[in-house]
Amino acid sequence: MSKALKEARPFAETIVAWQKLHGRHHLPWQNTQDPYRVWLSEIMLQQTQVSTVLAYYEKFLQHFPTVADLAAASQDKVMGLWSGLGYYSRARNLHQCAKDVVARFDGQFPSTAAELITLPGIGRSTAAAVASFCFSERVAIMDGNVKRVLTRVWAFDADLSVNQNEKALWQMAEKALPTRQLKTAMPRYSQALMDLGATICLPRKPNCQACPVKPECQALAQGEPEKFPVKTRKVKRTSEVLWLLLAHNAKGEVWLEKRPSKGIWASLYSLPVFESDASLREVFASPSQSPSQSPSQLPRQLEVSVLPSFKHVLTHKDLHCHVVKVKLAQKPNTPQPGAWWAEKKWTALGLPTPIRHLLSNSL
Repeated sequence: MSKALKEARPFAETIVAWQKLHGRHHLPWQNTQDPYRVWLSEIMLQQTQVSTVLAYYEKFLQHFPTVADLAAASQDKVMGLWSGLGYYSRARNLHQCAKDVVARFDGQFPSTAAELITLPGIGRSTAAAVASFCFSERVAIMDGNVKRVLTRVWAFDADLSVNQNEKALWQMAEKALPTRQLKTAMPRYSQALMDLGATICLPRKPNCQACPVKPECQALAQGEPEKFPVKTRKVKRTSEVLWLLLAHNAKGEVWLEKRPSKGIWASLYSLPVFESDASLREVFASPSQSPSQSPSQLPRQLEVSVLPSFKHVLTHKDLHCHVVKVKLAQKPNTPQPGAWWAEKKWTALGLPTPIRHLLSNSL
């Protein structure tokens, strides 16, 4: 580690110079110091590829040109525009953050990472990104790409699943920051780390020959760049079985309900969700029918069909979904309140990706 810290200043200067000539400059959130635009891109880019974010970013700016516009919007509109981007807690926090910026900071994003981190959905690295890009604050960013670059350059082999080891990497990153001409150097340095991780220092088969810090990369010297970063703790995956009711009427409308504010698909619109086939069947069973009857055994006049089941993969959970489709003359007797939605209306709602696909292909 001492060698890494001793060479920290040349490292910073080297990648700043590299970014100016070879880094990315074409992305719509670059070449701006508008904290609203930078913050919006940083939130969208969390665990999401640039190619996916581009269209959503432009769409959000069209509807919400300023943070005040976003703060004044309804949650349904925000979630609807976010629909398909995934990780929906980001959208809920995004909306609340905009409200807090308006209420607490008079519509102006604070200029320091210490203040930015007090806002909803803004962690240490995101706060640092906004502060360094927009206000040239000397603070370290540490997203997945940056961790990969730094652990390889320094051959930092401590397990990052251990909190104290990640803190140690943060400390090293802070000491490696530029020390001169911070107004221009800090935004370019932060961008350089992101660009290196996204285009050269890849998780698999890194393009080491094109790397500007190849001479000082200790992982390359060891011949094992893909060994870094080290993170051994695995998040235990779980699974859950869901039964979905696809109820539609003669007008072609579909019955949707808004999910609770916590849990799977929180605050999104969805088909009614049941824990078992038995609880779903109770919605239609008359007193003379047995709850043990399968959906296909329900009265034919209900036009019931069982659609193919499917698996939807979340970050840490697999959802095994079973779908029962039924045509109704009146609203279903579901436990949660809902409403009939025509296609031109439900397409604008915030819907979980599998529900949107299901409706698009099954109605």
